[in-house]
Amino acid sequence: MSTETRAGLDALLTPEESVLVLIDHQPFQFANLHSHEPTLIVNNVVGLAKAAKVFDVPTILTTVLEERGGLLLQDVQDVFPEQQPINRTIINTWEDQRVVDAVKATGRKKLIIAGLWTEVCVAMPAIQAAGEGFEVYVVTDASGGASKEAHDMAVRRMIRAGVAPITWLAVMSEWQRDYAREKTLPGLTEVLLQHAGATGVAFAWETQLLATGRTGDGA
Repeated sequence: MSTETRAGLDALLTPEESVLVLIDHQPFQFANLHSHEPTLIVNNVVGLAKAAKVFDVPTILTTVLEERGGLLLQDVQDVFPEQQPINRTIINTWEDQRVVDAVKATGRKKLIIAGLWTEVCVAMPAIQAAGEGFEVYVVTDASGGASKEAHDMAVRRMIRAGVAPITWLAVMSEWQRDYAREKTLPGLTEVLLQHAGATGVAFAWETQLLATGRTGDGA
C-alpha cells in the first residue's frame, strides 16, 4: 500500500472500490487451526461474506485440493450458492492466474483477503498483490494460523510489506460509513444480529424495548 493511501479518507474502505477474496475455509485447514477458537473464525468469515453480499462487493471463493481437504465451509457457500469456488493446487493463491484474472476483472484496487492459514495461504498472496499495486487489507479475525505465534508473525510480516490488518466488523462499518444510508442498513442490521455477538444481542434488546415502550429499568 503506497504512503498516499495509508492515511486520510482515501485509506478507508468503500463498497465501490473493494473486492473480497476468501481463501480455503475448509475442514482440513480448520483441523490445525490453533491461533483462534475455530467457531469464532467460522462466525466471523460468514459475517464477512454476508456483509459483502449486502454491499454488493465482488467476492471470490477459493479452495485448495478440495477433493482431499474438503469443500468450502457450507455457511460461506450458502451466501453465494451460484458460485463455484476456484479449486487450486498452488499454495499461493496469487500464483493461480484464474484468481488474479477474477480480481482484475472487477477493476477494483482495494483487495480484502481472509483465509486459512494466515502464515501461508493469506500471507503469500497478500504480500505478492501488495507488490503489484493493490491496496491489500487482511481480515485478521476471519483468518487463522496453526498457532498464535504463526498468525501473529504473519500479520507482522504483512504489515512490513504494506498490508493493512483489519477486523471484519471494521470492514463492514467502513462499507456502511453512515447510518443514514438506508439501502444497506437493514442488511447490516441483520448481519449484526446474527454475527456480532453481544452487540447483536444488545441491539435485539433495544429493539424489544422500543417495541414495548419500555426503558430497560424494569418498569
